[in-house]
Amino acid sequence: MLSNILLGLETALTPITLAYCFLGVFLGTLVGVIPGIGPLTAISMLLPLTYHLDPTTSLIMLAGIWYGTGYGGSTAAILVNIPGTTSSAISCLDGHPMALQGRGAAALFMTSIASFVGGMVGIILLMIFAPTIARYALGFGSAEYFSLMVLGLVAASAVSDGPVAKALAMVTLGLICGTVGIDLYTGDERLTFGILELSNGIGLVPLAMGVFGIAEVVANAQSGTRRQFDRKSLSLRSMQLPRDEVKRSIMPILRGSGIGSFFGALPGTGPSVASFFAYALEKRISATPERFGKGAIEGVTAPESANNAADQTAFVPTLTLGIPGSATMALMLGALTIHGIAPGPKLLSDQPALFWGLIMSFWVGNLMLLVLNIPMIGLWVRLLLVPSRFLYPAILMFIAIGTLTLHNNTFDIWLVVGFGLLGILMRWLSFPAAPLLLGFVLGPMMEEHFRRAMLLSRGDLATFIERPVSATVLALALGMLIWGVISHRRAARSKQLSTAQD
Repeated sequence: MLSNILLGLETALTPITLAYCFLGVFLGTLVGVIPGIGPLTAISMLLPLTYHLDPTTSLIMLAGIWYGTGYGGSTAAILVNIPGTTSSAISCLDGHPMALQGRGAAALFMTSIASFVGGMVGIILLMIFAPTIARYALGFGSAEYFSLMVLGLVAASAVSDGPVAKALAMVTLGLICGTVGIDLYTGDERLTFGILELSNGIGLVPLAMGVFGIAEVVANAQSGTRRQFDRKSLSLRSMQLPRDEVKRSIMPILRGSGIGSFFGALPGTGPSVASFFAYALEKRISATPERFGKGAIEGVTAPESANNAADQTAFVPTLTLGIPGSATMALMLGALTIHGIAPGPKLLSDQPALFWGLIMSFWVGNLMLLVLNIPMIGLWVRLLLVPSRFLYPAILMFIAIGTLTLHNNTFDIWLVVGFGLLGILMRWLSFPAAPLLLGFVLGPMMEEHFRRAMLLSRGDLATFIERPVSATVLALALGMLIWGVISHRRAARSKQLSTAQD
């Protein structure tokens, strides 16, 4: 291990590698702040540059963009309630209320710390357990993945306040939206209504930008009141948090880092799923769950540490198994194959300088991001002082540009508008948006693994309880559902008692 670390440091600390690592994390932060663009677009644009670089340097630069967006994506989510990346969407729930309370700088500061710690935990686990994690991840079958998806959908009811029925309704709507397009097994079109552009399904970016972005802009513009912020809340001193909030953040950061490390190592899940799970867990185990959605610091630190830990461990299946967990990781594999390097179990032995140089660059890149982001918090928070007549059109412009550049298809703009109208209607009727997004993300994967498990078991549903891991996860989902119903009834009963006493 020591010789591998020294080899990695020797590779990662060369001047040219440091320069491209900084370029990657800087572009990643910038891309993350701009809503709707995301790492996939930035990496796609810079992929031709890798033809002129050696494979280690090019991969370090592209990886810097990947995990740099995890830092920058939370900025727009916290300040203007528009997630810069899909994995930072959950940070809107508590981060934006903190900004409205004049604590935007404190929220961003804790986000940077949580992201750094989550990234460090993910790197350490990646260094120590990469072969073991890869072996266990390879042993997961469709039954286990389906059970994990069920657990995620059950956890979605814990993500938001209000009646569980409304949260489950939004999960169902997300599942329906996720089934739009061509069925991979039969080739039949589903819910396309004869619209050719829907054959490839609904994109995650148009849905997230519409439900979160457009709805937020319209809601603020409709209120007609300009938010007033104390300029003292924009100073470096305002980053300081009360000691009790710092203490409350320690365990959520560690739990979120563990959750993110686990889900990042599983192909097909990644930071978005990890952040939702981390938030749901913190709300379930909290003694005061009513604080969530109103500016709870745990609701910011847990998902941020989770998505950054997942960003690091996502390289486990990509490099050691050759299985990309996302489209972005597929581009990473493309950068390797351009140089004739085949990812897989032999990569660690055939290309030790590349593998350990990349791992050591994660340490360097995360330190760069910490130094880069904390001094810029004051600059980002000053976005709140921009007059609404300039801020809202700029946000809509970035949403349109980010959506259009994904597939260069104007139909995606109309999807954003449609989901924006849906988001406005949901706000009027007090339906939560986060379960809709989670149902949309998990639904297609859940359907695919269910049908695959049914094919492998020849239609025997017992396969989900005969496999020990799958049965354990389903038992956890059932326990969480029962716990949610009981806690909701207790909360409603205590509210009635307090109302009667008043």
